[in-house]
Amino acid sequence: MANHKATKKDTRQAAKRRDSNRYYGKTTRNAIRDLKTVTDGTGFSEKLPSVASMIDKLAKRGIIHKNKAANLKSKLAKKANALVAVA
Repeated sequence: MANHKATKKDTRQAAKRRDSNRYYGKTTRNAIRDLKTVTDGTGFSEKLPSVASMIDKLAKRGIIHKNKAANLKSKLAKKANALVAVA
């Protein structure tokens, strides 16, 4: 355990950030999972912007890498286009 006041504070701050990052990451993963279960094109297209926004915020905060965010959004956009083409 840390012995200096500043190091103890840094440990507390890191724990707080970790909890926050875990919450936002898990919330976004759940939103992506729920979006993937949607089978109609219009419902998917309506929810896609909000999920893409969540993914962008994770990348901006540094919780996920910007390329991972781009890959996730690309896969979701592909699925949206496929669902719209079928309908």
